Amino acid sequence: MAPEARRDASELLARLAGGDARAANELLPIVYGELRALAGSYLRQPAGAHTLQPTALVHEAYLKLVGPAPPARFESRAHFLAVAARAMRSVLVDHARRKRGGRAASVAVEDVAALFEERAPDLLALDAALERLAQHNAELASLVELRFFGGLSIEETADVLAISRPTLMRRWRAARLWLRREIAG
Repeated sequence: MAPEARRDASELLARLAGGDARAANELLPIVYGELRALAGSYLRQPAGAHTLQPTALVHEAYLKLVGPAPPARFESRAHFLAVAARAMRSVLVDHARRKRGGRAASVAVEDVAALFEERAPDLLALDAALERLAQHNAELASLVELRFFGGLSIEETADVLAISRPTLMRRWRAARLWLRREIAG
């Protein structure tokens, strides 16, 4: 996102927090591309593994973000993306639960493929493991959410969490190990 678009997004988020409902309509075109790219990265799976399309994921998550009862006041674009990652996680998990009677939903993301070795994690197992991780260490859970569901790079995640890149890398390794152990049982 270009610097001026980031500035516009931050201004619109501030207006949205102030109760300006029109800001939500103006914000969507600015952040849509970024949210669509995140959604697309979640849904890269073998054909037939899911029925949810990136556009539907973006729209459902966006409604959770700016709908009648937004979950949070957004302090910045980075905070908005962090909350968007949580909203997308919620939509994906809800979709997986509805679909559970059929084939289990999984999410393959290139950046975290090593986390789960040769197979993509069952989304519901990942969600349950993240809930346990949040109880154990909320910062690590937030980091995983930003990287996995938010699709943020190492640098972007470090910026959002206001930590150094080396600290983030240490925590990322710890979170991956913890989740691998939890999911493996």
